[in-house]
Amino acid sequence: MMDSLRGEPPSPALGQGHGISFAEATRVWTRIAALSFGGPAGQIAVMHRILVEEKRWIGENRFLHALNYCMLLPGPEAQQLATYVGWLLHGTKGGLVAGTLFVLPGLVSIMALSWVYAAFGNVGIVGALFFGLKAAVLTIVIEAVVRIGRRALKNRWMLGIAMAAFVAIFHFDVPFPLIILSAGAIGYAGGRAGHHSFLVGGGHGTSKGAPLADADSALGETIPLHARPSLAWAIRVSGVLLALWLAPVALLFFTLGAGNVFTDIALFFSQMAVVTFGGAYAVLAYVAQQAVDGYGWLAPGEMLDGLGLAETTPGPLIMVTQFVGFLGAFRDPGALNPFVAGTLGGLLTTWVTFVPCFLWIFLGAPFIEKLRSNRALSAALAAVTAAVVGVILNLAVWFGLHVLFGKVREISLLGGTIDLPVWSSVNGPALVLSLATAIAVLGFRIGMIKVLAASSVAGVAWYLLFGLG
Repeated sequence: MMDSLRGEPPSPALGQGHGISFAEATRVWTRIAALSFGGPAGQIAVMHRILVEEKRWIGENRFLHALNYCMLLPGPEAQQLATYVGWLLHGTKGGLVAGTLFVLPGLVSIMALSWVYAAFGNVGIVGALFFGLKAAVLTIVIEAVVRIGRRALKNRWMLGIAMAAFVAIFHFDVPFPLIILSAGAIGYAGGRAGHHSFLVGGGHGTSKGAPLADADSALGETIPLHARPSLAWAIRVSGVLLALWLAPVALLFFTLGAGNVFTDIALFFSQMAVVTFGGAYAVLAYVAQQAVDGYGWLAPGEMLDGLGLAETTPGPLIMVTQFVGFLGAFRDPGALNPFVAGTLGGLLTTWVTFVPCFLWIFLGAPFIEKLRSNRALSAALAAVTAAVVGVILNLAVWFGLHVLFGKVREISLLGGTIDLPVWSSVNGPALVLSLATAIAVLGFRIGMIKVLAASSVAGVAWYLLFGLG
């Protein structure tokens, strides 16, 4: 596959300028994958620390330019950023290795935990552990709103875009992709017009201290020979990766038919790979809405359980989709053993989620490398990031309603609908635990892993003392 994808100058030309061996890069990507906890912000911070500050392989501006492109793509930006930098360093094989290694620990971990959950998830003490996780996950999503909001909402235009995105998705059920694309178009137009409110930057924060200049990095500031755009390369990479992505989907559709759980999983998550912009937390709003309310693959509380698993394991946060695919197939296995069906459903979900990520990078990155410092693209990113704040706020409200209340009612208002809690159904232990985790994370800045662990222990302790009702 690699030779058919390459379409590049002979491999000896790759890497001679920067002096970084492929073996050394593989070791570094393995290390990054093992440390990739904490959602996209934490994972990008790890990559920045290792690649820019410690190894000095890539300069600050080039790192942020790659990140900005990845944030404009559908799918997990951290995994795509790893693929992008791996491709910059060592061509196709570098991108494949970096992107695959980034996913592999999470794939193995989530699959193992999905088996445990399916086998024992309704047993008291296991349910108590996940009860504790839900409270912490709610706080983590709220913290994401605060963190991204502080960075993105720097003026009234950005605040207005965020508020409009929240109202659109929460009240009017406007499709998530339309919200993100609209925000990007507004930002692009504002940037092209030179409107200062849109030229506020984007992406994740960087480290303190003097940034590493591109010219002082191992990669330098020129475009490597293998990274220069080529029409032949674009056609070849598109054909191979589209076949790898869509051939299994077509095979399932024509052999099992529409309505089969495996066909539904392949079609839904392939669609998600195309339309879900804005990062992991924003994607989860779309997945939760469709997987829970649309297909009925799992309950709202189980979606929170899956997010808790993804938060506590290495790899992209979007690996929660593997948990969703596992449970969907596990509960509708047909003639298969439920655990075999669940495993296949989880692997199928991961395949159609991540193969497109390689397509977006290998197809677009050579052209994006020529667009560094493009103000209109930066403005589009800023507007998308602002809209994402509103979308994640919707996710936080959705999670909060289902964590803290046993019942939710829908009312019609001003041409739309909103969900309101039934106050008599408030879950006292969940409310107390959520407040405690919020104080720990937002007040005392205690690390995510510690809070997740403590919250899980608290859930088990409450179950042993009082039960969960």
